[in-house]
Amino acid sequence: MSILELLDYTGVAVFAATGALSASRKQLDIIGFLFLAAATGIGGGTFRDVILGATPVFWVVNPTYLIVCVAVALIVFVLAHRIESRYRLLLWLDAMGVSAYCVMGAAKGLAATGSPTVAITTGVLTASFGGILRDLLAGEPSVLLRPEIYITAALIGAAGFTAASVADAPLWLASAIGIGAAFIVRGGALRFGWCFPVYKPRPGRHPDDVM
Repeated sequence: MSILELLDYTGVAVFAATGALSASRKQLDIIGFLFLAAATGIGGGTFRDVILGATPVFWVVNPTYLIVCVAVALIVFVLAHRIESRYRLLLWLDAMGVSAYCVMGAAKGLAATGSPTVAITTGVLTASFGGILRDLLAGEPSVLLRPEIYITAALIGAAGFTAASVADAPLWLASAIGIGAAFIVRGGALRFGWCFPVYKPRPGRHPDDVM
């Protein structure tokens, strides 16, 4: 198995686990577990392939990805009640998924178009869409609305991988740079609450003061 295939399976499995954990928090039945695990696991990659015109999408070409989602959903269904803080685990697994999938998405974008800009964009979209879809379907607060850094971690990871690849670094090194950068930023945000300054609105001026 190549590095990119390993990252692809890892991203699908980890995101599927976060989807199943969301199902456990909502106390859904096994079908709910399977649905959320699959939607989260393959959601980002499906979005990426559609944007790149890579059809049929990856899980249609290789249904093993669906089997991975099913297996992960069943495991979480059996073991989730043993986990004390499922939401905390969900966030850390999501950080792992973002780290793997931003590199995988960037690699697919770079291979398909040769454009670093497209590669970084597809890396960010691949890494973030599955989590957004999971939270939407599960009725959870979106990860995008949490105060700490999220999208920026995927952006930095995808950019790091792309820059190393354009500089002709070996695939394993470029992947390690991208994954490491993304996980450090997202993990640091979860651990230390790293965030950007938020917008602070101020009331509009009275029309007489403008004239």
